[in-house]
Order: sequence, then C-alpha cells, then structure tokens
Amino acid sequence: MASAASVTSLADEVNCPVCQGTLREPVTIDCGHNFCRVCLTRYLEITSPDPEEPPTCPLCKEPFRPGNFRPNWQLANVVENIERLKLVSQMDLDEEDVCPEHGEKVYFFCEDDEMQLCVVCREAWEHRAHTVRFLEDAAGPYREQIQKCLECLRKEREEIQEIQSRENRRIQVLLTQVATKKQKVISEFAHLSQFLEEQQNILLDQLEKLDEDILKHRDEFDVLVTGEIGRFNTLIEELEEKKERPARELLTDIRSTLIRCETRRCRKPVAISPELGQRIRDFPQQAFPLQREMKMFLAHISLDPRTSHPKLLLSEDYQQARFSYKWQKSPDNPQRFDRATCVLAHGGFTGGRHTWVVSVDLAHGGSCTLGVVSKDIRRKGELRMRPEEGVWAVRLAWGFVSALNSFPTRLTLEEQPQQVRVSIDYEVGWVTFANAVTQEPIYTFTASFTQKVFPFFGLWGRGSKFSLSSQEGAATLS
Repeated sequence: MASAASVTSLADEVNCPVCQGTLREPVTIDCGHNFCRVCLTRYLEITSPDPEEPPTCPLCKEPFRPGNFRPNWQLANVVENIERLKLVSQMDLDEEDVCPEHGEKVYFFCEDDEMQLCVVCREAWEHRAHTVRFLEDAAGPYREQIQKCLECLRKEREEIQEIQSRENRRIQVLLTQVATKKQKVISEFAHLSQFLEEQQNILLDQLEKLDEDILKHRDEFDVLVTGEIGRFNTLIEELEEKKERPARELLTDIRSTLIRCETRRCRKPVAISPELGQRIRDFPQQAFPLQREMKMFLAHISLDPRTSHPKLLLSEDYQQARFSYKWQKSPDNPQRFDRATCVLAHGGFTGGRHTWVVSVDLAHGGSCTLGVVSKDIRRKGELRMRPEEGVWAVRLAWGFVSALNSFPTRLTLEEQPQQVRVSIDYEVGWVTFANAVTQEPIYTFTASFTQKVFPFFGLWGRGSKFSLSSQEGAATLS
C-alpha cells in the first residue's frame, strides 16, 4: 500500500499549473504542457488575446492554437489511479478538510461569502464574480488583524494594571492621611475632660468607618479590576489560540471574533470615589462637638480703628461697630480698607487656638461678614472674599448664611444665629463657626496658615451692627 507521503508526491506531479489542484479532464497544448480543460478555457476567457496573436502557455509562454486542445486520456487514467490511492491514504484524515458538497479538498476562500471552497465550488457560477484566494493567502491579512487586536488588548490590560497600581498607591496615601488625622485627634483630646473624651471616641469611630470604607472600596476595586483583567486574559487566550490554528479553522467566524475584540471597551475603574474623598477632606467639620469646651480659649479682642472703612462707626471701647452711609473723617493710611466696608481686630495670631464671640444685629436688614484674614490681605480696591485671597469667612444676611468659598455656598441651618462663635486652630488649620447659643455647627474651613492672621469683620446695609464679647450669651447691642 502506498504511503500518504508517496501518494502526495504523485499527486503533486499531476496538479494543474493554473488551479494547483488535481488535473480534471487534462488536455495537452502545442508546447506539451497539461492543464484542466476548465482552467484552460477560463484562462483564455480572462486573457482575451488579440485575434491576430495566438495565446501563450501559462507556464512557458510559448504560443499555442486555442482550438488545438488534445485530450490526454493516458494522463487522465493516471490521475484517476492517483485519486483512488489518495482516497485510501486519506481515510483517516479529518473530514473537515474536504468539501462537504463535492468531497474535494478545500483550497480556496471566498472573501465575499466567507466560504471555504474546493476546485468545483470555485468554478461554480455563484462565486465566479467574487474575490477568491488560496486559504493561506486569505488567512494572512486576518492573522495581521488578530495580531493588532492582541496588541491593543495587551495594551489595555497594561493600562488597567497601571490604574490598579496607581489607585493602590492613592489608597495607601489616604490610609496614611487617615492614620495621621487619628493621631492628631488623639493628641488634641488627651488633655480635655470626660466630655471631650466622649467626642474623641465619636470621631475615632467615624475615622474607623472611613478606614473601613476605603478598604471596602479597595476590595471592590480589586474585584472589578481582576474581573476586567480576567476578561481580557480570556479574550487574549482565545485570539492567541485562534492565531495558531490552521487557516480553515482560523477563518471560521473570523469576522465576528474580530468584531468582539474591536468593540470590547475597557472600563477604567477608580479606586476612590469623589464622595469618599470629599468625606475625608470634610472630616474637620465633624469635630464641632469640641466647641463647648473651647470656651477656655476665648480671646479678648478689640477692633483696630486704623483698618476701619470710613462707613463703619466704632464704639469708644472698640468692641462694637455699626454701618452708616455717612463717611467718617478718617485719615487715609495703608492699613485702612477703602472699598470693602470691613475692619480688623488688633494683634492677630501666629499660633495656638483662639475663640471669640460676635453678636450680630440685622433686624433692619443688611449683612454681616465674620472670619479671619491673612496679614497681607488687600486693603485698597475691590476685595474678593474667598480662601484663595486669604479670607476665610461666612456671611450672615437676612434669612440665610453663606460660606464664602471660591463660589459662595448657601448653608442650611436650623435657625438664623444671633451670636456666632469663631474659633481658629492655627497649627491644625481649622477656622470654625458655630451658633454660640444653640451650639449648632455652621461651617469649617481647612487651611494651611503660614503667616499672621487677624479676626475680620464686615457690615453692609443701614442699621446692621455687631459687638464683640468675651463671654457667650453676655453681649448686648446698643
């Protein structure tokens, strides 16, 4: 029995030079070369020679007479015998390599219909006008597309891994910040009374909750990223496996596979949500329960007449101020505000914790601004009241209170405060405001002080006024 290799070798000898398949109805032309009758006929149709010039052999280019095809019956018998040998030797071969309709070996791929064709299929009427290539030639561009998809997917996977690494570093930084805040809270509460100790436990519980939320977000982030990487790995493995398959298997459903790869979009996860980050940044505002015990740090302050705008009337003891539309005869100096109707306190602070209480009277309308400002605050011209300009303040007006951030933030309070406690912790960087009567928190600014700061006051509107007090609930306005 002939071996498969020998049969293949024999079959190669009786292949048609045009279709590269086994000769079908072999004919011999003038030069002695043999071709399939169908192939030679189609060759003549395609080349469309000049009537005055004979066609040339596809192999040797020798001219031959188109009507002088000589059937080669002897060669046809040899081909038939070789075909029988091939059938015997290929009994154990995979049936998928054979055209299910004609039983012929599949050699071609139709780009239009995405079908794998045998010689007979290729000559069929429905494929004549289509783009038909040999399997390996057709598989080449698709292999290149698969390679590009693999490169894109690997790049996406690397981006996800980089995001994971970066977000984990952010998590570590936030955990460190939380740990630092816990130590600050512990040190602040160490010397206070039992009430402050209870507040300490509350704040630590909140920090522990933040800690747990960060770790929870990290675990959810890791699960999401791991899932994304797993999906990419699965897709990459599928493509890598398909890339190595024979051309026939590679071309099976190739477009749908590529579409799945090209339409796959990576979700770019974020480990820390903006809400959680804001909760960490806003944590100092939660320390307002300290305010009751901060009475021990009440500072005795007085207004500085050198800084007062000419429309502010100051009391003789410099503890009260009232707005007036009538300009006072005040000497101009570098310290005085000339447009903003404001005034500063004497002295200022370069460290420590200080608290003062301001009683506000807006019974006739107007507004009152309270807070602290940096030493180099602008005194001449327009004053923009926001932290970026060195102003940390709130504004009380008829019926509402606003925190003067980059964009004023209207605050929701249970009641309009008549007395406001202003507290500053220079080292920690807190400026806090609270209702001195009900103890309701109003707002907290977080800053990083690098120079001297001063208590700051502003009035606008006829009849608006305020007074300073060294004791809560003791101040009266006249």
